[in-house]
Amino acid sequence: MTSTAPAKLPDLLPPDQTAAAAWGGRFIAPATFLLFALADILLFGVRAHGDATFAFTPEFAKVSVPNLALPAGPACYVLGGITVALALLRTLAVLGRVRLSRAWLRVMIGVVLFCLVISLLAWSDAGQSIPFNVVNLLSGTLDDSIPIMLGALTGVICSTSGVINIAIEGQLLLGAFCAAIATSVTGSLWLGLLCGALAGSLVAVLLGLFAITYLVNQVVLGVVLNTLVLGLTGYLYNAIMVPYGDTLNTPATFSAWKVPLLGDIPIIGPVFFDSSVFLYLTYVILAIVQFSLFRTRWGLRTRAIGEHPLAADTVGIRVIAMQYRNVIIAGLIAGIGGAYFTIGSVGSFGIDMSSGEGYIALAAMIFGRYTPFGAIGAALLFGFTTQLQSILSSINVPIQSNLLLLTPYVVTIIVLAGLVGKVRGPRAEGVPFIKP
Repeated sequence: MTSTAPAKLPDLLPPDQTAAAAWGGRFIAPATFLLFALADILLFGVRAHGDATFAFTPEFAKVSVPNLALPAGPACYVLGGITVALALLRTLAVLGRVRLSRAWLRVMIGVVLFCLVISLLAWSDAGQSIPFNVVNLLSGTLDDSIPIMLGALTGVICSTSGVINIAIEGQLLLGAFCAAIATSVTGSLWLGLLCGALAGSLVAVLLGLFAITYLVNQVVLGVVLNTLVLGLTGYLYNAIMVPYGDTLNTPATFSAWKVPLLGDIPIIGPVFFDSSVFLYLTYVILAIVQFSLFRTRWGLRTRAIGEHPLAADTVGIRVIAMQYRNVIIAGLIAGIGGAYFTIGSVGSFGIDMSSGEGYIALAAMIFGRYTPFGAIGAALLFGFTTQLQSILSSINVPIQSNLLLLTPYVVTIIVLAGLVGKVRGPRAEGVPFIKP
């Protein structure tokens, strides 16, 4: 049995319009660079008065690092000038005057974002009496990024297997709910973590059943599963957690554990090696997924069924069974990310406490070009914006709190629309496999 893939939008346009759209799209990234440069200079530099002081030593650190003081205004102007230069270089690359490798293009994006962030921090701390603690910002970024990183890895595994997993949001939310109840009832944090992971795999089973077996539209199915979990957890929260909150919604949380020796390294130690077990689990899961996808037979077969499942089936790979297996494994990872909300951070469950981070994880996966390390890097960017808006709101920056809360979502839109460019996912992603 053969299937016809849906026509893509450019195929439906006249050739001249298609060429014009492609030509215009190539200038989106340079225009975005220039927009960021104007923000560095006009929005932050002109309004920055005084010095900005950055601290690199957390409390009770054994080794202290001197503070760094910068004149805020001139620093913003310099950073804006660097961004303008990169915008011109990217424009020359689009016009064919300069050849830049893909790696250099990614480095340019990183430098532009770095300049924008430093300009923002310099403007926000200019004239403040308390130094801006960079270590607290970075360590908070990692903590805030844990659910997004694990959700992004979930999406990478599913998409590489040919299944679109929009239900990451529901997996995070149900994982948080089950982890809270299990830990509250049993008093065991590890059992709560296990239950959270199993809850994520339960949603994955439903996803596999309807998407792989019954060939339901995977995008619509993911939205339906998210709505189902949101309604179910909201109902159970009001029905059992509110009346019996003292016994069902008072879970303990994992304490931070400092890795001996590594945790005392200046700047790096407090950020990467002084956190809860969830961050260390994220390190391990990232290493396993990266190695397995590109260095093992399982990874080769997974990428094969995501690119050309019919060809994989002809050489003896059990496509449907492997898709089920990968989707369920990915669900376990998402469930761990959901458990972080309740037994790794807050210490209680709340309605819709995932707050759309499952959808941000999908955006991180796309921004990371469907690769584990790329998805993790994008997740860190979104976690950084979340932590940054929290810190900025605490130091009385003259920006309305409602606008600060929008920061992670605005960054998601800007990055996907202006910086990512064209991203090709696995060819069979979202296409149901029908065994001939």
